Amino acid sequence: MKKVYIYDTTLRDGAQSEGISFSVKDKIRIAQRLDELGVDFVEGGWPGSNPKDDEFFREAPLQLKMKKAKLVAFGSTRRAGRKTASDPVIKGLLNARTKYLTIFGKSWDLHVKAVLRTTLKENLRMIEDSVRYLKKRGRRVIFDAEHFFDGYRENAGYAMDTLKAACDGGAEVVVLCDTNGGALTDQVFEIVEETAGKVKIPLGIHVHNDADMAVANSIAAVQAGCNHVQGTFNGYGERCGNANLVSIMPTLKFKLGMDCLPEFAFKELTEASRYIAEISNVRQLDAQPYVGKSAFAHKAGVHVNAILKNSRTYEHIAPEKVGNMRRMIISELSGKSSIMKRAGDLGYRIKKTSEKAGKILSHVQDLEKKGYQFELAEASLSLLMRRASEVFKKYFEMKEFRVIVEKRGDGPVISEATIKVEIGGKSRHTVSLGDGPVHALDRALRKSLIGLYPSLKEMHLSDFRVRVLDEKAATAARVRVLIQSQDKSDSWWTVGVSENIIEASWLALKDSFEYKFVKDQKKKRK
Repeated sequence: MKKVYIYDTTLRDGAQSEGISFSVKDKIRIAQRLDELGVDFVEGGWPGSNPKDDEFFREAPLQLKMKKAKLVAFGSTRRAGRKTASDPVIKGLLNARTKYLTIFGKSWDLHVKAVLRTTLKENLRMIEDSVRYLKKRGRRVIFDAEHFFDGYRENAGYAMDTLKAACDGGAEVVVLCDTNGGALTDQVFEIVEETAGKVKIPLGIHVHNDADMAVANSIAAVQAGCNHVQGTFNGYGERCGNANLVSIMPTLKFKLGMDCLPEFAFKELTEASRYIAEISNVRQLDAQPYVGKSAFAHKAGVHVNAILKNSRTYEHIAPEKVGNMRRMIISELSGKSSIMKRAGDLGYRIKKTSEKAGKILSHVQDLEKKGYQFELAEASLSLLMRRASEVFKKYFEMKEFRVIVEKRGDGPVISEATIKVEIGGKSRHTVSLGDGPVHALDRALRKSLIGLYPSLKEMHLSDFRVRVLDEKAATAARVRVLIQSQDKSDSWWTVGVSENIIEASWLALKDSFEYKFVKDQKKKRK
């Protein structure tokens, strides 16, 4: 079994994504999780380039308890015309006190002439001198050949000379970089294969995703001879991102049979991906391969029917292998198989041949024609099934509501909600102010119910989304409102649709409260 070494650069390359800014504490937490997952190398940043990275390398030995991963400091070769010993970048690398260092150098003659503005020979000396100097001081050096594929296509001889210079200096791995991210897969395979036949030390691959081919190119590079793969978690990185290790690693393992992570780690891959997304303050894409929420979600009735008989019919891998789960989505495209499976997931027993399954399917299809969607609003779907499958307790019934939004002069906008609900045959009439109309409705309803249901004190609304369903209808358009609520132990989404945004909000709000009551009732039974 071929061993492929995984080199994660989320803390440096990933941090160059728009919208990502890691604190030192964030970087420590991510590095620790990557080590627990079993990656081979964690690149911590560029010491000397900014105070945050300097602090990270000071704190890492004190706070990190890494069992497998090797912490790596990143930098460049010495500058043109400088002595290696006095170069500030080289000094910064040594000050990081990591056993492993990665330095990059130019392998494209265009960059040497136009960017470094030095001679081709001096660039080769810069590479060899820098590697040798660091090697003599006890460091193990990885060399990143920046822009290697562009350089190879235009001047293959010189690109190879840069690798030779790194090898002569004592580099342990030379990494071929598609820094512009524009190489095609067949080009990557061919160039890596040619290079592997001429270089005696291990080859690595570092690919950017500007042509949306970074994962494919990384896999092709491994097939052609590389045994070291650099990338970031979730594909974070500058411009269009870096090669996504979360896709690369299971592909290497389960498609090609290569050793890249411990067996247990793959079952934690989804959790780790979401953990790092959360720290990065980036919403994970639902459709992200392997680990996304939709990666194993099935909506079409034909698909669901087949999946229930044999999961291989519409899944390229078992979701459990990467710590994900299969989801059956109820929609207008669903069949009775979907209803039966989803009802079982939610704790309701409905036979495929029963009238209830047909009734639920018909109701869902009617609602989706009006603009409802239940992919995210599973709490509303659960209530719909409960109402169809058993005697549903009406916790309260709305009789009327009124919302007034008022602004006087330069004062703040005031929202006031007045509601009349019936609870156990008795009417309750409450009024409340709020920051907005939905907030006012929420507070008024809460005021009516909290005496009977004190657990409402621990529940609050955490998100609110509005989608216009027919933009051509302008202000008369139907809107779909999604509300997320949460308590101490859980969070859930509910949905409402109407031409009136307040009514749509009320419908979603009503489901949110009823779901909370049902959830609490189930806990009491247990």
